[in-house]
Amino acid sequence: MQFICGQYTLDLTSPKVMGIVNVTPDSFSDGGRYASTQKALSHALQLVAEGADILDIGGESTRPGATPVPLQEELDRVIPVLEALVKQINIPISIDTYKPQVMQAAIAAGASMVNDVRALQEEGALKVVAGSNAGVCLMHMQGTPQTMQEHPHYEDVVNDVKHFLSERLQACLNAGIRASRIVLDPGFGFGKTRAHNIALAKNLGVLCALGQPVLVGLSRKSVLGQVTGNDVDTRVHASVAAAVISAMKGAKILRVHDVAATKEAIKIVSAIE
Repeated sequence: MQFICGQYTLDLTSPKVMGIVNVTPDSFSDGGRYASTQKALSHALQLVAEGADILDIGGESTRPGATPVPLQEELDRVIPVLEALVKQINIPISIDTYKPQVMQAAIAAGASMVNDVRALQEEGALKVVAGSNAGVCLMHMQGTPQTMQEHPHYEDVVNDVKHFLSERLQACLNAGIRASRIVLDPGFGFGKTRAHNIALAKNLGVLCALGQPVLVGLSRKSVLGQVTGNDVDTRVHASVAAAVISAMKGAKILRVHDVAATKEAIKIVSAIE
């Protein structure tokens, strides 16, 4: 299985690790730690040194209850980081945004992938990605970051998420985006309870059966804290365990904060598999 994003073709025979770079003051895991361009750049280069296969740059927090960021502010956060990074590294850079204007500017600045929590549902988003050669990650979210954790409800979370992702996949194919450029993300923690998250993790194979690479972002998420009792800064071991289980259940891209630890664990998964 291959994933084509911009000038890059990723061989997904073994799972790839996507390192998270939050250029935000309010992200749930590292809010403010890398908010300046220079700090974000240093952190990104460190993740590459640790073995990241992809970097995911975000300028707007999507944690539960997060305040929306004005368009210009998001652009001011992410574009300088992107422009600096493309000159220094030779791996795909993803832009984590749902705003088509940010997608467009980021692709122009050298991003080769769009990671969209709203699965290209914003007006104009589908057109931007279809008009580029960028890869795209379509994620499931119930509600919005402001409302998603207020009593999330599903008839059957696994089938509901599968149905949504299947519909968004078809919308992309209809818009001319090739299947080889599309990955799917069940959206752990985005409008889901502990039980919903665990059901999705347990049944990841159902989503893999759609035939597209599946991306999993469980790193440091609240469900891991609910299970272990650990706060966000002490969830490394739980995050690595979640990544290993996800990979063994078929996930092809793992979006993580702790790249070195995850890369090491995935080498063991690949050796055994």
